[in-house]
Amino acid sequence: MMFESIKRPVNRILELMVILCMTALVVAVVWQVFSRYVLNDPSTTTDELARYLMIHVGLLGAAYTTGLKRHLAIDLFSANLKGAPKLLADLLYHGVIAGFAAGIMIYGGLNLTMNTLRLGQVASSLGVKVGYFYIVIPLSGLFICFYSLLNIIETFKNHNNGSDNEVTQ
Repeated sequence: MMFESIKRPVNRILELMVILCMTALVVAVVWQVFSRYVLNDPSTTTDELARYLMIHVGLLGAAYTTGLKRHLAIDLFSANLKGAPKLLADLLYHGVIAGFAAGIMIYGGLNLTMNTLRLGQVASSLGVKVGYFYIVIPLSGLFICFYSLLNIIETFKNHNNGSDNEVTQ
């Protein structure tokens, strides 16, 4: 793959982030169950933390999946196409993914994060400003845009080289 040296460190960072969030999520849920059923004193902190960690795992995992081209929509529509129609379909969905990530996740997510931080909203049981948890939205959007732009460039390169099939990992 043409961009493997660029993608590899980004993939590693995302892998580590998802693993850390998932590990923390499992620990929080196990503690929640233990404190509720064994200690008869449910922990409100782990309940709220688990909700935020689940969102982080989902968004960071979506970015990672985009980078690996394992998302269902990545080749569902263009798998049986050849030539110019395949190029157009590939460019269309990579462009739509990049546009969504840029507009909704990066721009909208940054506005949400900044407004929430400015207003000082605090997570009730954790005592942390909610805006710090929301930063994962634009961060994931940046990763998705990065991967989508690399995929667009790679799609052009593959088309110009006469290869109709995208290289997958």
